[in-house]
Amino acid sequence: MRLLPFHYAARNIGRSPLRLWLTAGGSAIVVFLVVAAVASMRALDRGVRASGTPGNVMLLGAGSEESVERSEISASTPGVIAASVEGVRTVAGAPFISPELHVPLPLRREGAAAPTGSARDLVLIRGVEPAAFMVHPQVRLSCGRVPDAGADEAIVGRALAARLGISDTDIVAAGAQGNPAILIDDRPHRVTGIMDAPGIAIDGEAWVPITDLLVHTRRATISTVVVSLGAGADVGDLEVFAARRPDLELSAIDETEYYAGLAAFFGPVRMMVGLSALLVAAGAMLGGLNALDAAFAARAREIAMLQVLGFRRGAVVASLVQESLITVAVGSLPAIVLAALLLDGAGVQFSMGIFSMSIDAACVAWGLLAAAVLGITGSLPPAIRCMRTSIPQALKADLA
Repeated sequence: MRLLPFHYAARNIGRSPLRLWLTAGGSAIVVFLVVAAVASMRALDRGVRASGTPGNVMLLGAGSEESVERSEISASTPGVIAASVEGVRTVAGAPFISPELHVPLPLRREGAAAPTGSARDLVLIRGVEPAAFMVHPQVRLSCGRVPDAGADEAIVGRALAARLGISDTDIVAAGAQGNPAILIDDRPHRVTGIMDAPGIAIDGEAWVPITDLLVHTRRATISTVVVSLGAGADVGDLEVFAARRPDLELSAIDETEYYAGLAAFFGPVRMMVGLSALLVAAGAMLGGLNALDAAFAARAREIAMLQVLGFRRGAVVASLVQESLITVAVGSLPAIVLAALLLDGAGVQFSMGIFSMSIDAACVAWGLLAAAVLGITGSLPPAIRCMRTSIPQALKADLA
């Protein structure tokens, strides 16, 4: 089958500038939203799963295995574990045992407008001790220092710092008086450092000394104890410990399994994001169908003449599809570039924290696939409809 030359389709896209910009603009919006949706879903899934560290075990309150924020265990548990459980990883005699308190609280920068109505900008506040850096090796204090207990000080993740407008140059390592202040549940705290934890939930958290957070929340219990096990030990050792100490009401769970369960819990959220992008794409496709149907119908005589010149219907349809794909590409390729410039590294907030989006090859591939589907499905129905008109009738039609 002899096909029409490619330059014929490329030349035709400029015949109607208005139609070109409408179709290209609609495809650009669709591709941008698809790339953003895929990047958001991948950031959430990747960020939650990467938050767990292999070899770490979380001890939670019995019955709270699915939510560390609801867990409550005795503050004496870390000391009991250190004295009773063998196989805990140590360095220079210091055990890798981190007591932690996880509390979602409103957080904003001092001087920023307070949220109105029922809006609450919640951030996960983690009360920690210095051992937290031992059991969470993904976290690195990039500038400043750790907060002092009793001084109303905090350190923030890189993603949270960016959202608050705090940079490395704002941090004074020697003291806290000149450092920016944040309000945690309307209580001022000086930011003494910024921690890097790219791609995981901690990047959107604030850490404060656990004793300060216990006082602020008026709690006598902590949320969890994270234990890093050495070679030859596994989660079963802590499960046996929890079973032998029913008075502590503990449940041991592998940290990677905990975050994998959270990733599965957010499955419906990812589905809703994808469905929203699909509905937007469907709406744009229907609009494109109307525009292309009118454009192809106005060229019925031209299409019939091509058949008279010896081009088969399949070749004419292929040329019309090529024309649609070129038009869609005019809008789609700049949309992908714009998404990479605006969204790559941007933070997307979920209840777990703030995750950084990455416009990687998978996001680009989904954007190109959406553009291809949009171009093909938007052009085939009107092209086939035009082909159904008989050649004599099309040639005699008055389309002037």
